[in-house]
Amino acid sequence: MPSIVAGVADTAFRSKVWIKEKYGEEGSEDLKKVAGGVSKLRNEMMTGKVLIPITDTRSDVKLWNDYLREVTERDGEEPTWFVSPWLYVECYMYRRIQESVEKCNILNKFDVFMDQKRKSLLDSAQPTLILLNYLMTVVNDLDSGETSDKQKLFKQLMQISLWGNKCDLSISGGQDNAQTSCPLDQVNKLRQFILRDDLDQVWQHLSSKSPSRVDIVLDNAGFELITDLCLAEFLISAKLASSVHLHAKAFPWFVSDVTKDDFDHTFQFFMQNNSLAMDMFLKRWKGRIEDGSWVFKVHDFWTSPFAYCDMNKYMPELYTDLGNSTLIIFKGDLNYRKLVGDRNWPTTTPFEDSLCGFHPAPLCALRTLKADLVTGLEEGKAEEVKEQDRNWMINGNWAVAVYCDRIVQ
Repeated sequence: MPSIVAGVADTAFRSKVWIKEKYGEEGSEDLKKVAGGVSKLRNEMMTGKVLIPITDTRSDVKLWNDYLREVTERDGEEPTWFVSPWLYVECYMYRRIQESVEKCNILNKFDVFMDQKRKSLLDSAQPTLILLNYLMTVVNDLDSGETSDKQKLFKQLMQISLWGNKCDLSISGGQDNAQTSCPLDQVNKLRQFILRDDLDQVWQHLSSKSPSRVDIVLDNAGFELITDLCLAEFLISAKLASSVHLHAKAFPWFVSDVTKDDFDHTFQFFMQNNSLAMDMFLKRWKGRIEDGSWVFKVHDFWTSPFAYCDMNKYMPELYTDLGNSTLIIFKGDLNYRKLVGDRNWPTTTPFEDSLCGFHPAPLCALRTLKADLVTGLEEGKAEEVKEQDRNWMINGNWAVAVYCDRIVQ
């Protein structure tokens, strides 16, 4: 975490020239505010200070500060960096980084992680082309009615989306972490590393319904986002979904999480490449947005400190909205941690139980393991994997594709 904050200060320093050219002295002063704000944050973090209220004018300030008071009253003391729950302080760090941006006069929309995300996308250009060329063939076959084995394709694209989650800049501390290998070959090679695979159950559920709404709670920008958009395209083209709702972050979050700007930049990236497949999907996906078969959504809950079992308490309208979905797909490590409350569950705890009452609709979590918690594993599985790989819970080399069909409105 301190290295991520230091990276933000470094980004501010390296942006001085172009910011001054574009925005003048006022832009330069804003950069100093950002650098000063994150330097103060890093000092508080490194010395284990108490967490302090947020002081910008963003719409979620009251939510964060009310929760700070709630935690203080609950624990009988102010939360601190070294002692308080990891999920809370990690989320708080990213909100404080955003606070330094929100206080700017001109640069209050500045994405301090933009350069890293765009480089990661650029470095993943070749695997992206391979995937889109393949999807073009799949979609053309679906459009002409020539595809027979939709289940096989569904599982393949779900696994491509799952392993796209390896590209996570918050886990690499902002260091290069692009997709470099062929995503199609990867599916076959990595299948043995999926510790629990419920994709047959997900298929049975989805294929038994008439085409209706599917939600994808996005994780990382770059190659992972492209795998998610390919999955969304397949769901519509295969008539497994009538609409796909894509949920993104309200501001830059956990280094590489998807924002609206990242989504738009992906389309710009397609425009800049001379590729038949990119051109086809650029037009097709813009059409999806325009005709409403894709709905891109941003909500403050996804950049809040709360576990998802608290959604109905703090943001009941979002919980109700998700209840309209046939299937919610949660992408990535942080979404998984928030689903299971970031708690120290025994690994054999049923996944349904670890959701702590969060059951708005049938849901599936696609996640490569980058934090030391997991539920729903068979007896002895954790011990078996630990024998092979001591760091199996945190290195992103192992995965789960878990499903729960319980609904509690």
